[in-house]
Amino acid sequence: MKVSCLQENLTRGLQIAGRAVSTRGTLPILSNVLLRTDAGRLKLTATNLEIGINCWVPAKVDDEGAITVPAKLFTDFVNNLPPGPIEFSLNVRTKTVHLKSGPFEANLKGLDAEEFPIIPAIPDRPTTRVAQSVLRRMIAEVAFVAATDDSRPVLTGVLTTFEDGQLTMAAADPYRLSVRNGPLLQAVEQKLEIIIPAKSLFEVARLLEETDAPVDILVTPNGSQVIFHTEESDLVSRILEGQFPNYRQVIPSSNATRVVVQREELLKATRLASYFARDAANIVRFQVDPASGSPLVVSATAAEVGDNTGRVDATVEGAATAIAFNSRFVAEALGSLTAPEVALELGGPLAPGVLKIVGDDTYLHVVMPLRIPT
Repeated sequence: MKVSCLQENLTRGLQIAGRAVSTRGTLPILSNVLLRTDAGRLKLTATNLEIGINCWVPAKVDDEGAITVPAKLFTDFVNNLPPGPIEFSLNVRTKTVHLKSGPFEANLKGLDAEEFPIIPAIPDRPTTRVAQSVLRRMIAEVAFVAATDDSRPVLTGVLTTFEDGQLTMAAADPYRLSVRNGPLLQAVEQKLEIIIPAKSLFEVARLLEETDAPVDILVTPNGSQVIFHTEESDLVSRILEGQFPNYRQVIPSSNATRVVVQREELLKATRLASYFARDAANIVRFQVDPASGSPLVVSATAAEVGDNTGRVDATVEGAATAIAFNSRFVAEALGSLTAPEVALELGGPLAPGVLKIVGDDTYLHVVMPLRIPT
């Protein structure tokens, strides 16, 4: 193998592929990155057996070849080289990669490429495709809700449904639920439901850009893996086994009170109250009264610390009510959105609250209430 490429391109490629390098040390080769020439480019591959990432770097290929090298050492060395061309060649007999960049040289001992786990590539015909900006926003608004403990593995994933020309993502833990719909660029032939680990989707989002360019999605025939492909990179993730709960049954069908408010104003009031709520089980109280001069009051009280009150300008329809939520849950939901105006629909002090985007029925977020101390 004899290849040359620009330091800045290789650095970016290693930054992308490096997200999948194993740090647990169960198999020595998983702490390596695979370097392989591929159709006139340099292909970088890493995996931790949960996800795998392929990334292609523009390069001049003089001789084909493949080798794996220690990811951390290789990345640290390349990152600190000056901008400009890097030349590297492989001594097949000693499995040593020689790097040269200006006045700097190095030799890295590698492991045989044949020992590296196979990362499937996306075929010419993907299952479907979606705009990168759409998928990126959907992940941001949904995946953070997924549970972080493994007591119920399916809840650590995001239920992802492809049906006709629509993509639906839903995530839930015992206290909240987030659901978002988005358009597919290519309709599917039949309905398909899979559960993708939220951790994998966070890594997918890192690969995506705020563009209408497509990301191809392929579910492998055996239903065990899903592949996300862009022009620059692939990410392969395992699919979680199990039955996702019927989340639709926890979505309230009606409400007694509807509060329309500027998202940033409600987020600011919730965050300010959360500083006092830290010493009171994160309880933040929302007092709604359409007949009052302050239709929405957000407050928190901690006996040993003090209290806080924020008055938020809002439009209220329906009955006066009071309800309490975990401040972190409300702040995370509001912070994941970019819409200027949201609606909070309430059914009473002990009914779930529903957060929606005004003028957009493709999103909803359900938060379970907390019992207000008397």
